[in-house]
Amino acid sequence: MDPQAAATSGAGIEKEKVRSTIYDVLVNKVSLQDIILETELKGLFVAPSNINLSGAEIELSSIVGREFILREALSSVKNEFDYIIVDTPPTLGILTINAMTACNKIIVPVQTEYYALEGIAILLRTVNLVKNRLNKDIELRTLLTMYDKRLKLSEEVAKQVKSYFNGRMFRTVISRNVRLAEAPSHGKPVAIYDPECAGAKAYRKLAKEVIELGW
Repeated sequence: MDPQAAATSGAGIEKEKVRSTIYDVLVNKVSLQDIILETELKGLFVAPSNINLSGAEIELSSIVGREFILREALSSVKNEFDYIIVDTPPTLGILTINAMTACNKIIVPVQTEYYALEGIAILLRTVNLVKNRLNKDIELRTLLTMYDKRLKLSEEVAKQVKSYFNGRMFRTVISRNVRLAEAPSHGKPVAIYDPECAGAKAYRKLAKEVIELGW
């Protein structure tokens, strides 16, 4: 659900060559099943995106019930997968609202940098609005990312986030890792690019925590 399509290219799919994307599902009513692609990683499938999706915000703005389009599309495939992860743009527009309305859990990655804190209050207001009006079942947890134990700022931001969310945080912390940063440029998930690097291990630890929590 992100026009930047990082989840698409990061999974090894060339977004420029994809014929049908989530844009076609949202705007042209193509079946979600018809756009899903296999990836190199066994068990991982992707409903691809590309820059065309950026136009969906305007095209969907006048449609009645536009907040529920993704939820309806997912209903046809949700029983075929153990987990469905929806990647969203950093903005809080119609695409992100669709994702919040369709999902029952929200993971908020928070970079341990000062400006990352500024957007949290706005995000929480939006989540509360969605919860009150569109989807009462959503839960939220934050995930600290790009953590650098050498920097005092990382430690300070981490303390503030922990204080603010008071238990609504994952124990797992994703530290800065060169191999994590390199993987997208090679068009591979880090689980394939370097499965034994610290970043890959951290994300496996996060996956186990998600499962243990019943998420």
